[in-house]
This record gives sequence, structure tokens and C-alpha cells, in this order.
Amino acid sequence: MERNTAYAHLAKWFEYLNDDCDYENWSQYLILKLSAFPLATGLDIGCGGGWFTRAFQKHGYQMTGMDISPEMLDFAQEQAFKTGVRSEYILGDISARKLPKRFDFATAVNDCVNYIPKDKLNIAFKNVAAALKKGGVFLFDISSKRKFEEKIANTVSADDREDITYLAFNRVDGDKAVLDVTLFVKRADGAFERLDETHIQYIYTREEIETALKNNGFSVVRVEGHLGTDAETSDRICFLARKENVR
Repeated sequence: MERNTAYAHLAKWFEYLNDDCDYENWSQYLILKLSAFPLATGLDIGCGGGWFTRAFQKHGYQMTGMDISPEMLDFAQEQAFKTGVRSEYILGDISARKLPKRFDFATAVNDCVNYIPKDKLNIAFKNVAAALKKGGVFLFDISSKRKFEEKIANTVSADDREDITYLAFNRVDGDKAVLDVTLFVKRADGAFERLDETHIQYIYTREEIETALKNNGFSVVRVEGHLGTDAETSDRICFLARKENVR
């Protein structure tokens, strides 16, 4: 069975299948964090289908969305066109390239950092710092180690709807999580087509992230759980960091 890379098939369904995560409240929380600083231009790393990119643009920031998946970027651009929100979108891997211009802030929301391999985290954060102006803000999250070990390891995730069925067979091996995803998508003729892809995520501790930030010119401003909850008990840890002016 041929398995495709992450989001080759899931891209067009991702926001639909995550309609229970309260994107609106989540984006307002992030905007509140950003509003504490004088910011105008932003880079949304791992923008996926562009939901947060569009939300930030609607709020008044001039946004650039960046993703490693061409399928995700195609969907993001389609949604931006449909909603009349004009942001720039670029294909790229933050752990592999520097950007030609600088921004006031960068975001990486909904597990983007968990997709960065351990041996590339420092170069990724170095490239984020290079993409920011002095004093620039970096706002991002990770899924917590506890979430991977207690809620993801050796489980099957499922979502069965009239037009699509989503299955993910999850396993954790050391500091790496492998999610084998199968989609059954309803075609126009009523039959279902099977599509398979694999997602690999990496488990990071709070200490690993903070060390990598400090090693690459950031000061850690705040660390908290999802939507401001306790970081020690939350499934998601949110980091707010700022690029040091001396760098």
C-alpha cells in the first residue's frame, strides 16, 4: 500500500474535520497576546489551510502564510480567494531556508513545531529569528509530552461523517510519534475512495523548547497552557518569546 506524505490528501479536509476546536476563540486568544506589542506584519509558519492567517489578516496585520505542503497552500489560497482576504502565501520549510524579508512577528500554531525533527529545531528557530526584526515576537505552541504519552500512544482516532471517514493509527516510539492516517472519501458516484498518508511528529519538553529559544536569540516572555490554562496540565503548551535587540 502506498502511503503519501503528511497532508497530501488531508489538506482539503483538515479544517472541516477540526471544526470542534473552536478556531474563533483560539484565534482571538492569539490576537490578544499579539496585541500587547506594536506589530504590523506577520509570518504564519506552518499555516496549513490558512485559518489563522486569515484571522490575523482580518484583524489588520499584513500576513504571509508559509507551509511545507503544496496541497495545504493550494487550499489556503482557495479559501483566501473565497473570503476576500488577501495574504501572501509561500512554499517553504522554516528548518531549511531563510526568508528574504523580515517581519514584526511570527506564529506557528497547532503543532507545527512538533513536525520539526529534533536535529533541525535549532536551525528552525535560528531561521525564525532571522525572519524577525529586532524585538520581534514569536508566538507558537506544541502538543505536550503528556498528551503524546497518555492520549496518543497506542490509540486509534476516528471521525465518521457522511462524506468522509477519518482514521489515525497512532504509536509512540521514544521521542517520535507516528500517525498512520486513512481517509475514506465519498465520490460523486456514491462510492468511497481510500487514501493513506503518514504523519511523523516529535515530542518536545518545555525545557527543550526554552533552551532552543534562548540559544537562538530569544527571551521567553510567557509560557502557558491552551487558551491561558495551566501549562503543567494542558495538552497544549503555548510559548511567547521575543527576539533580543542585541542580536
